[in-house]
Amino acid sequence: MTTRPDLLKPIHALLEALTDPDPTNPNKLLSTFTTSPSPLAHEHGLPQLAPFLGRPFTGQDGVATYFELITSLLSIKNMVFESDENWVVDKSCMAVSLRGTATFGWKETRQAWDETFVYRIKLAADGGSGEGRLAVCEYHVWADTGAAYLARLGRLGDLMGSKSGGGEGIHIDFDAEGTR
Repeated sequence: MTTRPDLLKPIHALLEALTDPDPTNPNKLLSTFTTSPSPLAHEHGLPQLAPFLGRPFTGQDGVATYFELITSLLSIKNMVFESDENWVVDKSCMAVSLRGTATFGWKETRQAWDETFVYRIKLAADGGSGEGRLAVCEYHVWADTGAAYLARLGRLGDLMGSKSGGGEGIHIDFDAEGTR
């Protein structure tokens, strides 16, 4: 029987790769995903709002494409996750749900927003035999697609009635230096 600590270990590896990317090891993030069964990354939302939303990215190549899109379009600062004692762990289906926060910026417009997002991560034995290491086979994200869309259009500041001031949780002329 798979234990809670067994399920948490690959989740911690994924979150470490997300929050502390290693430029000398670009495959660190992909190594946390299964090769077989074929992995899935899916950020829920309307695909018309951003190119990484509302469509499945499957296989190692698809997952790599998803994270390359995210990295090319968004800057991410101050990503943190709630304590793992607050995570919902379902041992019967080998899935973990958790919440995180970060400041996301649309690189082209330099508009950013503070966001709380939710992950549901399903694990499987890599290789499909039940004997391999546990790894991520499904990575689902629910986030603030409206803020991403408005930032993409350069209209996030309109929410506060000013393109220069922003407001709580909104950052205009965001400095994306030092982010992934």
